[in-house]
Amino acid sequence: MRGQKAAYWIFTALVIFQLGSGGSGDLIQAAPVVDGMALLGYPAYFCVILGIWKILGAIAVAVPGLPRLKEWAYAGAIFDLTGAVASHLFVGDGVEKVIFPLLFTGFTFASWALRPEARRELHISPLRFAH
Repeated sequence: MRGQKAAYWIFTALVIFQLGSGGSGDLIQAAPVVDGMALLGYPAYFCVILGIWKILGAIAVAVPGLPRLKEWAYAGAIFDLTGAVASHLFVGDGVEKVIFPLLFTGFTFASWALRPEARRELHISPLRFAH
């Protein structure tokens, strides 16, 4: 169990770092980020939108509690990373452009799968509507 906890924190730190640093670069519209997005066919303002979401996702993953918000943050990270992979492949970029998004997709899945019970989604009964 100790190894699982250590692995969780290592992968989670990597996810938080990726979301936080990537989101910061997006938010300030760093030249390499904007240039890279343009090569993929995305407008510069898209960086700001992604940056805000990534930073909020990093915060959600980092803070204790908020299990439902964490689920959304993990899902958002997976959507972002797999979207990056797909975007690079669609424009004909090689393997070197998809390695890091794929790697961080794996880190995100590992963090999600190894999270302690206290950080998991609560089991809530579905809403029932009166007929």
